[in-house]
Amino acid sequence: MNLRERYDAATADLEAPFAVVDLQAFRANAADLVRRAAGKPIRVASKSVRCRALLDEVLAMDGFAGIMAFTLPEALWLAEHGLSDDILVAYPTADRTALRTLAADDHAAATITIMVDSADHLDLIEECAEGRPIRVCIDIDASYWALGGKIRVGARRSPLHSPDQVRGLAESVLKRPGLDLVGLMAYESQIAGVGDVPPGKPAMARTIRAMQKRSRLELARRRAAIVKAVRELTDLEFVNGGGTGSVEKTAAERAVTEVAAGSGLYQPHLFDYYSNFHGRPAALFALPVVRRPGPGVVTCLGGGYLASGPGDEIRLPQPYLPTGLSFDSNEGAGEVQTPLLGDSADLLRLGDRVWFRHTKAGELCERFDALHLIEGERHIRTVPTYRGEGRTFL
Repeated sequence: MNLRERYDAATADLEAPFAVVDLQAFRANAADLVRRAAGKPIRVASKSVRCRALLDEVLAMDGFAGIMAFTLPEALWLAEHGLSDDILVAYPTADRTALRTLAADDHAAATITIMVDSADHLDLIEECAEGRPIRVCIDIDASYWALGGKIRVGARRSPLHSPDQVRGLAESVLKRPGLDLVGLMAYESQIAGVGDVPPGKPAMARTIRAMQKRSRLELARRRAAIVKAVRELTDLEFVNGGGTGSVEKTAAERAVTEVAAGSGLYQPHLFDYYSNFHGRPAALFALPVVRRPGPGVVTCLGGGYLASGPGDEIRLPQPYLPTGLSFDSNEGAGEVQTPLLGDSADLLRLGDRVWFRHTKAGELCERFDALHLIEGERHIRTVPTYRGEGRTFL
């Protein structure tokens, strides 16, 4: 039985559209992340999972410890449900209500660490916390600068780039009795989030690999200097870095105590273009064929599930099974219908499923209120996504 036949058999009683997670692939991907981390704990990026049942599943596996949340309200919700006693919010917050809730809840305040990169963040936290203790982590700019900063590669995150800048904010934190500096974080998006084998672009691949090598060396030296400068002031519980695309590279740095990963559990198609690992597609969605407009064409219901990021073709979901299908360039993935072209279209009948892969991981769960967990040819159970629990944090 091939993969498409297995998925169709496992979900025969379901009406598309729906989303599934292949547990065998999910667990294999998790095991590979642990192998790549080489003994350093992996903090699970919840934005890439967005399903409490699957967060529980992966946190029960050896090698995973703690959650990296994407908003403070999400972290408060996860802490309330006891998913972890170690939740790091990866992005700064300006949510005064959530900050007051955090400060007023002893369990949440002991469980959750929030992100800062400026004195403005510290002022806001103090204003809302009213003297109650709050755990904070400093976010470091991990981008790569060349030609004296005239060229900058990487996500626009923290303004703190140098050891002196990070040390300066750390000193400011330590002067405020209600704030407890417990960690540092640096996310190297230009390495972890950029595949080095873009299809059909060998010259670009060489350029990316050269940039990533230089960036890795520069960041390893700078991160070590930053950690040293801050550890001279205070003890740190953790130094977090990396992402799915750079797990083994980031884990190899002595200054890093843990790595973050999440997308590699689902293996969306954006992560197919890396030379250092090859995951198994684990999260998919199925659309039903509802029209046959003519030879070599079928139309599916729905499908316009584009990913965030720059407006390019790679943000489109990818027709996966059966093979040999592609989008109509004039329509793409549509709000209510998606035409697909190719020889395979003539073999599909009304009601047949076309299986797709999303570009990014957790964003798929913003489209579906449930994930159907399958193992082999069996539908094991159905679990709610964040959306299915009435929670849409962004």
